[in-house]
Amino acid sequence: MNSSEIDIHKELKKYFGFNKFKGLQEPVIKSILAKNNTFVIMPTGGGKSLCYQLPALIQNGTAIVVSPLIALMKNQVDAIRSLSSEHGVAHVLNSSLTKTEITQVKKDILSGITKLLYVAPESLTKEEYVEFLQSVPISFVAIDEAHCISEWGHDFRPEYRNLKNIIKLIGDVPVIGLTATATPKVQEDILKNLDMSDATTFKASFNRPNLYYEVRTKTKNIESDIIRFIKQNKGKSGIIYCLSRKKVEAIAEVLQVNGISAVPYHAGLDAKTRAKHQDMFLMEDVEVVVATIAFGMGIDKPDVRFVIHHDIPKSLESYYQETGRGGRDGGEGHCLAYYSYKDVEKLEKFMSGKPVAEQEIGFALLQEVVAYAETSMSRRKFLLHYFGEEFNSETGAGADMDDNVRNPKVKVEAKNNVKLLLEIVRDTKNLYKSKEIVYTLIGRVNAMIKAHRTDSQLFFGAGSKFEERYWMALIRQVLVEGYLSKDIETYGILKVSDKGLEFIKNPVSFMMSEDHEYNEAEDDAIITAAKTTGIADENLMAMLRDLRKKVAKKLGVPPFVVFQDPSLEDMALKYPITFDELSNVHGVGEGKAKKYGNEFIQLINRYVEENDIIRPDDLVVKSTGANSANKLYIIQNIDRKLNLIDIASGKGLKMDDLIKEMEQIVYSGTKLNIKYWIDEILDDDQQEEIQDYFMESETDNIEKALKEFDGDYDLDELRLMRIKFISEVAN
Repeated sequence: MNSSEIDIHKELKKYFGFNKFKGLQEPVIKSILAKNNTFVIMPTGGGKSLCYQLPALIQNGTAIVVSPLIALMKNQVDAIRSLSSEHGVAHVLNSSLTKTEITQVKKDILSGITKLLYVAPESLTKEEYVEFLQSVPISFVAIDEAHCISEWGHDFRPEYRNLKNIIKLIGDVPVIGLTATATPKVQEDILKNLDMSDATTFKASFNRPNLYYEVRTKTKNIESDIIRFIKQNKGKSGIIYCLSRKKVEAIAEVLQVNGISAVPYHAGLDAKTRAKHQDMFLMEDVEVVVATIAFGMGIDKPDVRFVIHHDIPKSLESYYQETGRGGRDGGEGHCLAYYSYKDVEKLEKFMSGKPVAEQEIGFALLQEVVAYAETSMSRRKFLLHYFGEEFNSETGAGADMDDNVRNPKVKVEAKNNVKLLLEIVRDTKNLYKSKEIVYTLIGRVNAMIKAHRTDSQLFFGAGSKFEERYWMALIRQVLVEGYLSKDIETYGILKVSDKGLEFIKNPVSFMMSEDHEYNEAEDDAIITAAKTTGIADENLMAMLRDLRKKVAKKLGVPPFVVFQDPSLEDMALKYPITFDELSNVHGVGEGKAKKYGNEFIQLINRYVEENDIIRPDDLVVKSTGANSANKLYIIQNIDRKLNLIDIASGKGLKMDDLIKEMEQIVYSGTKLNIKYWIDEILDDDQQEEIQDYFMESETDNIEKALKEFDGDYDLDELRLMRIKFISEVAN
């Protein structure tokens, strides 16, 4: 059938029941019907699969579809079969088939019934299959998830590398590559590896205007932040992504304990459980699925309202793919990522065992994620620039849908510094990546700079008035504005663009904002929020401080012995009015609530009534008791007067971690008698001296104690003495 004779709108209606094509589908289908090599870049949810399904159904011969996932193939085959009266219209050819099934597949292809044959790349390498496919009419070969060809894609599969040679063996057939994510670097890789530089390329916009992008600091108490977020979005479906299976299980458990219906999903669960959890989510029997990236391939739930990244992903492609599962129906989709540089360092550690080439790619991709998280410019503009798309952050669709645009940082004029930066990139002969450029600007030497003798140039250190962070932020913003570009061949090397060369000649105003600085706070997220955004009730806080002073005076102890500051701040945030609620406040615990809590509860109760305060009763986060096994182990072994070093190694803890656990135990009101251990390390006079210090001090801050004793005692000695003091005096 000639493409010009086919009314594709009629065929679309006949097979799929749609009246019109979506986005770029129509021109793509016409290109395929005209037997052109075709390359399609279309975000998830854009209707990619219809681009090859329709031409396959209406042409002579069988289309081969190469796909990396057996589960995905099965879903698609079932979907196609539901459109036709012929069961054999679509088949899968992979390792899961029996001999009889393979015979049936071949029979259906030979008789011209089969229009779509889904194969895994591994199956295509089998000689018998290649020979068979050479003998039948093939309409075209479609390679789905084509980014699997590129090591720079988020899902590299080595077996994809050989596809070009196999397709040549099958015959001279048009090739269609399709991907839902492709940076300019990955696009180039795909075209090169499939040997289809002549392909007609169709690229849909990657902008999802209904998605709201937000990045928050990842603090110790991330769980309570997530729980609060979900409770504020009650009744809505959401996905939480974590990097490890262990974390998936832990978060799912914390959510369940706190009254949120959630299930875990990861590759370590058996297939039956995974399928059950996926169905529960699709059928809305649960609100939230907590998952590793194993989840989501082929998930077609249109109304996912939030996607939370508990851990930052390894690449911006992964991030884009995963956030893209939100708001498929065009409705709201809140994409919330928690960021801490510690996580990035963890990912770098994981990579250090891999081959050097793989490490380099991994580091480069991870740096892009860091840049996205730390940038203070429009996140949408940043993300789309990464995918090679221009975006106007004032007039583009969804321009105000991110935290940076809604809470803009102060901007400063940087015209002269942009000029200096561009000149340095030009004068170092486009040899360097961002790090070396920044080092050249601030005057820091490394091996590469030494090798190229850049440190002997007059411009070396010309930007030393500003710190490293400033220049990194400027490079990111200048890249997005197109004055610099990253070389595609040697990824990461900066080059001055024509637009940049023009800027050097005629500089124009350039307003920049500094990157965010994410400091992981020592105390939990709620307290951080209270300090930085004034969420804690200042009036109540003052009253609680007065009461603490009064109680402490009556008992003849320093105020911190009663409750520490973070605990008071948490009370001024949560308004606990029962013992149960008070024992869930940061650093309180049951023992402490019973011992000192009565007057505090009465005060808060009175205050809430007098001021008509609506209490955020959902802020009391219950723990899963995961730590309680550790607690019990420590208490029991200290009762048995065991050596602390042995107690720590018995649970695989460092001494620092053991002391932290012990501090939590005594600060929440439980006694720990560690005198037997302290007697081994300090004599009576020393103990008395430290005990007196804490008794008279206004604060239990260890830094201050270290300063006070000026090297007489080390950190661990003072921390252990503080534990003994709190245990004896407070509990």
